Amino acid sequence: MREKIVFGPIHSRRLGSSLGINLLPENGKICNFDCIYCECGWNRDGREDKVLPTARKLRDALQAKLEECRKEGIRIDSITFSGDGEPTINPDFPEIIDITLELRDRYYPEAVVSVLSNATMIGKEAVFEALRKVDNPILKLDAPTDGLVALINQPQGAYHVAEVVENLKRFEGNFVLQTMFLKSDRFDSSEPAQLAAWMEIVRELRPREIMVYTLDREAPAEGLEKFTVEEMESLVRPLVEEGFKVQVRG
Repeated sequence: MREKIVFGPIHSRRLGSSLGINLLPENGKICNFDCIYCECGWNRDGREDKVLPTARKLRDALQAKLEECRKEGIRIDSITFSGDGEPTINPDFPEIIDITLELRDRYYPEAVVSVLSNATMIGKEAVFEALRKVDNPILKLDAPTDGLVALINQPQGAYHVAEVVENLKRFEGNFVLQTMFLKSDRFDSSEPAQLAAWMEIVRELRPREIMVYTLDREAPAEGLEKFTVEEMESLVRPLVEEGFKVQVRG
């Protein structure tokens, strides 16, 4: 998948009619994760373009698209930062968030602004403050240990679950925790010890919502297996019974 700066709206299984924003190259992929399930493919296959859109270019593209959608009566539930890699690594990210909120309020005040992020950059104050401004900071934590993150997300640099958890605490629960459930011959998200450790992190962070999902599109790695909705609902039932809001998507 390679996306323009602004794309869609597309139907999102989690966010409804979603207008996408890609802050990474239009014809490449830049990410500080190299997830084995990423629908955008491996990082090594997306190096032909390294040009990041600027805040000015984003303003022009987003304003034009919002004007077009409003004129045509197209519904937008969410303006969503996703695209071909990690959006918060764009150096203009904080300014871009301010621009997006301004244009959202002008054209689609009923829409929410969502950011899908791997949470690696939230230790940077400007990124943290920008994420605090959006309606839905959707922050990833796929596994409870550094070893499992290394297998699933393949961070391109230093990554420590404990450090990410400490940074997530600063949101004081006002964020959405996103976790991918899947399995292979090397790991299994439903393994009791791993599942229990992940749940303890959830209880520590107390996010306002948890998004649990599984494979939906073709993955670059071979041998990955998805879970059924019923299996995932069973796995997270203890959290639901404790009062956590959990959204499960197959």
